[in-house]
Amino acid sequence: MLYLRMPIEKESPEEVGYDSIRYNLAESSVTDLKFEELNLDLNSLKLEYIAHRGNPLLRKEIVAGHGTLNENSVLVTNGAAGALFIINTALLNKEDHLIVLRPNYSTNIEVPKAIGCSITYIDLKFEEDWRVRVHEIANAVRTNTRLISITTPHNPTGMLMTGEERKLLIALAEQKNIFLLVDETYRDTCFKTSYPYVAAESKKVISVASLSKAYGLPGLRIGWLICQDDLIMERFLAAKEMIYISNSALDEEVSYQFLKQKDSFLKNITSRCQQNFTALQKWLHKENSLECVLPEGGVVCFPRFRNPEKIDTEKFYQELVQNYKTMVGPGHWFAMPDYYFRLGFGWVDYGTFTQGLENISEAIRKSEKV
Repeated sequence: MLYLRMPIEKESPEEVGYDSIRYNLAESSVTDLKFEELNLDLNSLKLEYIAHRGNPLLRKEIVAGHGTLNENSVLVTNGAAGALFIINTALLNKEDHLIVLRPNYSTNIEVPKAIGCSITYIDLKFEEDWRVRVHEIANAVRTNTRLISITTPHNPTGMLMTGEERKLLIALAEQKNIFLLVDETYRDTCFKTSYPYVAAESKKVISVASLSKAYGLPGLRIGWLICQDDLIMERFLAAKEMIYISNSALDEEVSYQFLKQKDSFLKNITSRCQQNFTALQKWLHKENSLECVLPEGGVVCFPRFRNPEKIDTEKFYQELVQNYKTMVGPGHWFAMPDYYFRLGFGWVDYGTFTQGLENISEAIRKSEKV
């Protein structure tokens, strides 16, 4: 496999250096939690090899309240990125065909590209409110189609698939004997997702999520995949064992203890995100140089310049970082033109967020072509 670094990773805030960015609106997650906030008891934890599928108590907690799913349907992975890598490499080879939504988080696209399989992109459109066009996905199915890859709530647009759209895609996957990968990393972020993991609805569905985006624990590197197909789960487990055997006993125990009390954290997390979202709505209403489809899930949106020919986009991004210490995610992170950018509203506090929005407005003014 040919590995190439993705722009979103090379140019990420953690690579640029958090200290160089005062107004970080590029982040796609909620505020990071500190260890001291977690109310943990780790004194009796034995730092041993743990169950390769993941701590059974953790796996049970992950699917608690999610329909008929149980711990046997869960494989704990190294973040959602680890889950996506396992799924793609276990299901796809060069002779296979993949259908994937675009724009999308780069891993959902770049891993299949590294495998060398054939890919059909279903491009979501701003003019259609980023809606999923199920009929277009159906028309793209081939005899060698192995996987359909979607994201909901969607990164970077914040689009949330409707129940009817989900049902149609599941019916398509079952009819054509294709697996449906649903990246649900943002399901509990800001806007509570009202339905169980999509994997609860069919053996042809594989759901992916993590503690990173919705809970502010990306440093734990704990994610999971969920699937009711026992044979495929055995293949996923084999892939995990070949890559890193098991997760860290410490990370999994911290994750388990956190999930047992997650509701007490989610209340404060959601309140902060909703406050910033309200500020975002007001700012977009008055910032006439931008247009945006408001998100229905997650903590990101994907605005664009209303008249991109009037803006020097290269200068805009330079102004933001160099003169305002502010960062957003340029469109090329998602293989889109740079007159789009991802704007995150969950990571920073209200005061920092609102000032960051004003900085964006100032940078736009200074980047207008004469």
